[in-house]
Amino acid sequence: MAKSAKSGPAPAPAMVDDPAKTNSIIVGKSTKYEVLDLHFANRHGLVAGATGTGKTVTLQVLAEGLSEAGVSVFAADIKGDLSGIAATGEMKDALVARAKGMGLEYQPDQYPVIFWDVFGEQGHPIRATISEMGPLLLSRLLQLNDTQEGVLNIAFRVADEQGLALLDMKDLRAILGFVADHASELQKEYGNVSSATVGTVQRQLLVLENQGAKSFFGEPALDLADFLRTDRDGRGIVNVLAADKLIENPRLYATFLLWLLSELFEKLPEVGDPEKPKLVFFFDEAHLLFNDTPKPLMEKIEQVVRLVRSKGVGVYLVTQNPLDVPETVLAQLSNRVQHALRAFTPRDQKSVRAAADTFRPNKDLDTAKVITELGKGEALVSFLEGNGVPSVVERTMIRPPSARIGPVTPAERKAVIDKSPIKGKYDTAVDSESAYEILQKRMHNTAATPAPGQQGQAEQGRSGGLLGQIGGVIGTIFGTNVPRGARLSTGQRMTREVTRSVSNRVAGQIAADLGKSIGGSMGGTIGRAIVRGTLGGILRR
Repeated sequence: MAKSAKSGPAPAPAMVDDPAKTNSIIVGKSTKYEVLDLHFANRHGLVAGATGTGKTVTLQVLAEGLSEAGVSVFAADIKGDLSGIAATGEMKDALVARAKGMGLEYQPDQYPVIFWDVFGEQGHPIRATISEMGPLLLSRLLQLNDTQEGVLNIAFRVADEQGLALLDMKDLRAILGFVADHASELQKEYGNVSSATVGTVQRQLLVLENQGAKSFFGEPALDLADFLRTDRDGRGIVNVLAADKLIENPRLYATFLLWLLSELFEKLPEVGDPEKPKLVFFFDEAHLLFNDTPKPLMEKIEQVVRLVRSKGVGVYLVTQNPLDVPETVLAQLSNRVQHALRAFTPRDQKSVRAAADTFRPNKDLDTAKVITELGKGEALVSFLEGNGVPSVVERTMIRPPSARIGPVTPAERKAVIDKSPIKGKYDTAVDSESAYEILQKRMHNTAATPAPGQQGQAEQGRSGGLLGQIGGVIGTIFGTNVPRGARLSTGQRMTREVTRSVSNRVAGQIAADLGKSIGGSMGGTIGRAIVRGTLGGILRR
């Protein structure tokens, strides 16, 4: 429990005397204190309610209590309001009066915070490598169909077999280009690889880059240990992700947080049911996680949510409407805080009924009716208790947070970042040698060592006097002197494709016209030599 919520004088027997002794966090008060037992905090939860009903404040209360108990927190901050947890709260009359009405002493406090930002603007950058993201999540991020996803999987497999590290966007582009160039060879083992399909994936990558994803992929990649820190007083670090810009691309936002959750699931050791979680993960605007989600990915989400609790990680989804969460996931969210919902339409009324049905009934409370009557700062609350059974739902007044309600200023944010325990670790990007650089070296080496036939042609060009030299220059311009397998420039590729469609009759006419423009038999000879050498070299490829 946070220092700010110390018990008042002589609480009623039903109240919690000291949450620290009972390993609990006071969240609010109904006829008794409503507490979250830390032993059940990794059983996941849901914080729901319409806009402006107090979800962010509830999230802050939970984060403060967890931090005070030594539990690390990760929370996405969509509007910037949660950043105030890094600043000391103010002794406002309304806050003091609310705490006093609950038998609590309001004491302003602030909590240890590390600010993060995918774009590196309002916090330390968070990066992942392409390999860590994997083809499944990347396919969703790029909105690929099954065929395009298949090509992406082939690219990842080829990179593994070739020993090519995929770290950033240019690595992924390079391996896709490699796959396209060697499609005929790969087809024998992996099936058809269409250059048109590769081109589509490349275009989707460009769209993703334009949305700012380029800054997310690379090194140094995130070390999850930096999320699991405590300060010198033993309080858990609250990791706040600045997501106001990230949410402009909802698919990137949801995919990033799903990747992060998957990384926790895959890399943390099994701990069973600890006395308190290692980390609690708050996923704001959680409905974005399930929008247009293909079945394989939905199955992965359900698996991660179901099993990650045994790694000591609690997942709390924050959303406006409980219906936004699939039933298979909703059933795993045991700790519930439901703020007000408005029932103006049939769908709204259905949402209210659905939300009411998720609670353990209270014979003295018409849950569906109360949901529409809750005021700001009020909520229906049900947490696990005893042997892991949900408590009877109660109408609860949420206690005031100890830290500031509202955002920090840019100067305050900068001061926190400057004092961060990880300052300098992620702030400068590192461009290690990876797929792009390795493939570039291979192409350079291939270009520097022509095949025996090509070497003879080059010697012939150099020894052919004026005509040979002219032909060599033209061949370089049109790409005909470039060794087989080497990458052409954009201009050379365009020229090669155009000249493939030129017929012999047109070629002859070009030679005649070019000879006339130069003049005389010498001009005709030069013209024919150029056209023959250039088109012949191209058409042979």
